[in-house]
Amino acid sequence: MDSTARTALEVADWRRRVFALYAAVRHADSPEEAHELWRIERDELMLHHAATPLLPDDRVMFEGLPIASYDAAWRFELPILEAEPGGFDFATGTDGVVPFERVGRVEIPDTGSLDVWRLTSYGGGLFVPVRDALAGQPDGTYGGGRYLIDTIKGADLGADAARGTIVLDFNFAYNPSCAYDPAWACPLAQPGNVLDVAIPVGELYGG
Repeated sequence: MDSTARTALEVADWRRRVFALYAAVRHADSPEEAHELWRIERDELMLHHAATPLLPDDRVMFEGLPIASYDAAWRFELPILEAEPGGFDFATGTDGVVPFERVGRVEIPDTGSLDVWRLTSYGGGLFVPVRDALAGQPDGTYGGGRYLIDTIKGADLGADAARGTIVLDFNFAYNPSCAYDPAWACPLAQPGNVLDVAIPVGELYGG
């Protein structure tokens, strides 16, 4: 099989596994149970899957991602509020230029505001990155920010279209692939997705 076709199949399988994982997360009996399932499966994918962004040397001593214990205070179901129109284009190495449109914002109690983005290219999807005050700090979070929601890739914690709300649980914030392999190009947090407070939950970063 051609190497390009093999890689495409591996990425497709990774996506399939991630979609299935988040479906299980949304149907778990409790957020804490969902978080433990997510942690276990994310470790499994990162260590063993052919499409892992972990570099070979990093897999040798891998003992699990640095994911903080679950804290229910960081889970919210919030309305998507109106926001000023806006957008940005992100150039990737493999998918060309990916355009994003700001479709709203969410106000997180005692924390700040995050913009909600929509991919305007084929497939659509909501995207909510976040960069907090621990970004780039020792034993903190990834300097470029993390992802909360990326529905085109399967990272979807739930929404209620009738009520106009979305579930944001910072315990499920995860590092983009470029945090582990610089060959990846990842859209990162825009100015409207930067928070001044520390968010000590979710996937941390020791790199």
